[in-house]
Amino acid sequence: MNTDGGGLDWGDELVNSLVWTLWVSAASLAGLVVVGALLAAYTKWGRQYWRVTGGFFTDRQIAPMTWLLIVVLLLLAIFGVRLNVLFTYQGLDMYNAIQAGASALGKEAGDPARQTGLDAAQSAFWKSMAVFALLATIHVVRTLVEVWFGAAFSVRMRSWLTEHVTEDWLADRAFYRNRFVPIETTDGDLTAGVDNPDQRIEADITTLVTWTRQFVFSSGGSATGGIIPAIVTMVTFSVMLWGLSGPMHVFGLEISHGLVYLLLMFVFLASLVAFWIGRPLIHLNFLKERLTANFRFALVRVRENAENIALYSGEEVEHRGLIDRFDQVIKNYWNIIHRTLLFSGWNLSVSQTSVVLPFLVQANRFFAGSISFGQLNQTASAFGNLSDALSFFRLMYDDFTAFRASIIRLDGLQDADAKARKLPTIDTADGDDIELRSVDINKPDGTLLIEDLSLRLVTGEALVVKGRSGSGKTTLFRGLSGLWPYAEGEFVRPAGQDTLFLSQVPYLPLADLRSVLTYPAPPTEFSDDELRQVLIDVSLPHLVERLDEDEYWAKVLSPGEQQRVGFARILLSRPKVVFLDEATSAVDEGLEYALYNLIRTRLPETIVVSISHRSTTEQHHTKMLELQGEGRWELTDIAVETA
Repeated sequence: MNTDGGGLDWGDELVNSLVWTLWVSAASLAGLVVVGALLAAYTKWGRQYWRVTGGFFTDRQIAPMTWLLIVVLLLLAIFGVRLNVLFTYQGLDMYNAIQAGASALGKEAGDPARQTGLDAAQSAFWKSMAVFALLATIHVVRTLVEVWFGAAFSVRMRSWLTEHVTEDWLADRAFYRNRFVPIETTDGDLTAGVDNPDQRIEADITTLVTWTRQFVFSSGGSATGGIIPAIVTMVTFSVMLWGLSGPMHVFGLEISHGLVYLLLMFVFLASLVAFWIGRPLIHLNFLKERLTANFRFALVRVRENAENIALYSGEEVEHRGLIDRFDQVIKNYWNIIHRTLLFSGWNLSVSQTSVVLPFLVQANRFFAGSISFGQLNQTASAFGNLSDALSFFRLMYDDFTAFRASIIRLDGLQDADAKARKLPTIDTADGDDIELRSVDINKPDGTLLIEDLSLRLVTGEALVVKGRSGSGKTTLFRGLSGLWPYAEGEFVRPAGQDTLFLSQVPYLPLADLRSVLTYPAPPTEFSDDELRQVLIDVSLPHLVERLDEDEYWAKVLSPGEQQRVGFARILLSRPKVVFLDEATSAVDEGLEYALYNLIRTRLPETIVVSISHRSTTEQHHTKMLELQGEGRWELTDIAVETA
């Protein structure tokens, strides 16, 4: 390729461009790997990024296709830079032809050289137009191909991250236990648990994937919108500009190739100022994600608790609460706007200045006849490409702050999940019966709720747990189930699904009624006749024809109906042990008797442990555990009434 202002031999350029693209792509790929490894090893955000995404690039099952897409995107990005170079030479030919035509028109009408010059200029002009048509067609095709492969890369990365982060969040009950992990905010304060994990999994993954692609490869056909094409553009157009620029005189000193040095100094100083102005945007974008998620969550809570709010006539309170949260969103929004105005204003000023700078520097050389009109325009084009490439980090800093905030939030979620899995749990062992050995239950602040609890229940026995509010009844269940990290001792119970914990309000998934009844077991394990019969057994006969209906069942069913669904699950799963936490609080005493009697007669060998405030539940149990506060407890037998 000529770098001294001369044109190209377009007949050889296809082979030359392909060889150049392959060679530069290979070097860029090696550089990408080396620089990526250094960032992951020596920068905080690089380590965070690698912890979140590393498996996508190293997992043996998906890594080959991942790297194939990277190579293809790299080739397309580098080829885009090459096309930009070729466009400048096409422009050189076109403007030189126009200059030659204008020069020929300036000759006398009868001068034979006039027509000869015009013919040569027209031929050169239309040849440059043919070259432009070919380059433009290739550019359009390349851009469309890049968009498709870029989308394929983004979809694969987003799918992998969503599956991986969701699996990590749900593994070993981290999604519940991470609320006990202290998290340091961007202000250095500690808060309990990660905020808005749903937004981190959905919105932050989308942001991270989008900007991963755009920062590295660019998107939409831009040849300077990504790190790799920007660096290749810097090198390529610096060489071109070096050949086109002449000496510059500054304060009596002659600086050879001064235009190149002027551009480097101009962009370097402009970038330093831009980084200084834009740095607060990292924190502000982090706050934006958190505050908007909090506002959205508050809106969802109003929707989900609409009936209770309406019964309390709490609309005014909810409105004030929502507006207070929204005011925080708007306050942060204006902080972002004010900072963005400064940031964008500076960048726009720099960009406008860079448009005329090459003409100002090269004008004297053009009017002196040292360079042609085509070379003047090629200088401006090369200067513009080089300026855009050098300004990449300055122009993308605003987007990088959002990218950085997403990395921090996703890494924070995974870090909290990892710490949650390391929190202590009560020691458990498999057995046929229930046995508690020296169990202690504490509050997070260390206050003792239950001390040295030991008891044993064998097949067919039933225990009811009593005590005043706050004595630790539900917390005991959480500790035994492995949810509460402030529990010590040993817990022997049947393994796996043979031990069932049933909360006061059973969880109803977003699914058809068949799946709701069998949760967490797959519905295929039970026939429709079994499901219809169990609905009749728990006094829900009006639902037997709705097994295939997909509804928001947590809102369709009343609290009492939801509790009866919980008992239906007991009958279907037939556990060896079932823990019931106020499982009949929403039904009347007559229905409570029927449900407990159903369990005791259908599953006579099942060990039942209940929390209940009602005295009517005692008749279905053989033992009572009373929690008396401050760690004290008492275990007694319940006398069985005989007729």
